[in-house]
Amino acid sequence: MAEVIKTATRDAYGKALVELGEKNKNVVVLDADLAAATKTGAFKKAFPERFFDTGIAESNMMSLAGGLATTGFTVFASTFAMFAAGRAFEQVRNTIGYPHLNVKIGATHAGISVGEDGASHQCCEDIALMRSIPGMVIINPADDIETRAAVLAAAEHDGPVYMRFGRLAVPRIFDEDYKFEIGKAVTLKEGTDVTIIATGLMVNEAIEAAKALEAEGISAELINMHTIKPLDKDAVIKAAKKTGCIVTAEEHNIIGGLGSAVSEAVCEECPVPVVRVGVNDEFGKSGPAVELLHLYGLDAENIVKHAKIAISKK
Repeated sequence: MAEVIKTATRDAYGKALVELGEKNKNVVVLDADLAAATKTGAFKKAFPERFFDTGIAESNMMSLAGGLATTGFTVFASTFAMFAAGRAFEQVRNTIGYPHLNVKIGATHAGISVGEDGASHQCCEDIALMRSIPGMVIINPADDIETRAAVLAAAEHDGPVYMRFGRLAVPRIFDEDYKFEIGKAVTLKEGTDVTIIATGLMVNEAIEAAKALEAEGISAELINMHTIKPLDKDAVIKAAKKTGCIVTAEEHNIIGGLGSAVSEAVCEECPVPVVRVGVNDEFGKSGPAVELLHLYGLDAENIVKHAKIAISKK
């Protein structure tokens, strides 16, 4: 049996920045005194003249990122998701989003899987916040391969991008030749009874859930929705018509995230039952990341349970 490769998407982010920096001399990186944790320190080591530590001043960092972007730089601004989306929301909205500047926000340590850092740092509201900003692209990669592809694609995209990365090492899902396109979902498995739409680290859990359902004679369509905004509505509607019910899976509050985006798309064009798996509108708590994921139902077992609920609602 082949060895399972596990890598935190934040680690892949740091490596991708170095690769990007070698290819594009116009890329600069900002960090709010967290380079060791966000892994932007690798870029700092390789290109110190293009790295700026703004200190623990995330709002100021976003304003600085916007200013640099107006001079023609492609700017990557990094900190924890709680600070990038939460503390600096006004600056992201007004200084980056409103003028539609070429700033890419690398938000690490998102979700419950931050673990022992606890509720204050476990940001499960960032997707909802960033979805509300007009023109903001939101990417939530599932593994290290997809993270690299997302970073390179974000650099090519004209406008603001919010990228969500995790602290916990997750299994590699994709091959080196994986093709990534902003706004285009990836169908990982064809099915007829229920559709599972997952994002981020929940993609691996969805894969395991699909296998478990298959063992029970239930055919699941499995979609990796790496880009939450713009949502691939065509993929959602096509799957809804095919299977008649949907389960969404995300490491985020069920309010305002992937589940909400999918529900909105379905309600407009093809009403079918949508059952959301995520954090049920509550704060996290301190503890080992894997144990917390199980505690909050962010696992294959809970996806299987909710897939059966969705089927029963057809």
